[in-house]
Amino acid sequence: MQFPSRSSGQQQEPKPPFPAQHQPRPAIETKMKPRPRYEAPLYKGSQKLKDKVALITGGDSGIGRAVAVLYAREGADLAIVYLPEEQQDAEETKRAVENEGRECLLISGDVSDAGFCRRAVSQTVRRLGQLDILVNNAAYQHRQEGLEKLTEEQWEKTFRTNIFGYFYMAKAAIQHMKRGSAIVNTSSETGLEGNKQLLDYSATKGAINAFSKSLAQNLAEKGIRVNAVAPGPVWTPLNIADKPAEEAGKHGQDTPLGRPALRVLLNAPAPAAPGPREAAASPGQRPDEPGVLFRRLNLDAHEAAFRSATAMHAGRPSLGFTGHVVGYSPVLRVVPVI
Repeated sequence: MQFPSRSSGQQQEPKPPFPAQHQPRPAIETKMKPRPRYEAPLYKGSQKLKDKVALITGGDSGIGRAVAVLYAREGADLAIVYLPEEQQDAEETKRAVENEGRECLLISGDVSDAGFCRRAVSQTVRRLGQLDILVNNAAYQHRQEGLEKLTEEQWEKTFRTNIFGYFYMAKAAIQHMKRGSAIVNTSSETGLEGNKQLLDYSATKGAINAFSKSLAQNLAEKGIRVNAVAPGPVWTPLNIADKPAEEAGKHGQDTPLGRPALRVLLNAPAPAAPGPREAAASPGQRPDEPGVLFRRLNLDAHEAAFRSATAMHAGRPSLGFTGHVVGYSPVLRVVPVI
């Protein structure tokens, strides 16, 4: 497989409507048209995560894959968790990470199983020697037109994957984490605004927000930071599997820039503060309080999760791109798209 060279210049992003497409769950990123852009060829790593180890659930594709590649570019070794049916995507992510000169451990299984989560963490520490960053990203989404069509089985499956799995992974991970480690939880704008077709999914994302803020307070004395990222529409296999073909091709069309997140937007240096005291530069923030980084994005959402862990590992907040400001916050805030 040929990976793009790291060239300079502005990348042009395709806009919907994309080709009509649908895949059975779980969908495979390799078959999507256009392919999500996870390579970020314009981004130059600077060893922000040199010799750190990150475990990413749902790391085979979508946001998880994009974050894995950039973590590797910043010097981290990776372990990624994925379903057995996603082996093809996982192998591509492994090659991409290794192309960055780092190691990638593949761990197949279901995060709704507490025993598997414990084994995944143990395997990561045993093979890679430590665990510094946990990215809880795996999710299940299945839209329904009305509450009467939402079965008890689906409700339980969604909660077991989207929030039980986060709890299981975090509980296992903190036993191996040291001061300065980071936990990043992928939420969604639906957890803030709701979605009439995603009753169960939205409820779990709201739970993730509350869990993240509570866990941040709980782990503050241990020096482990907790962060939640709340993206808007992203071009991932999750949505290809959950929408009819024609509707999937229009995914993200109603966002301010008329498209979903397609890649990691890291074309410029991050204007990040050098230490926690400088966090006062973020409006409404208290630099002496632990909390949760929240960011609402309608596009290029992968970058938020990447910046979350790199900034938090350095013990400082991160100032985002395109007018977004993120930082330690004792209060859940929604930062609008500019």
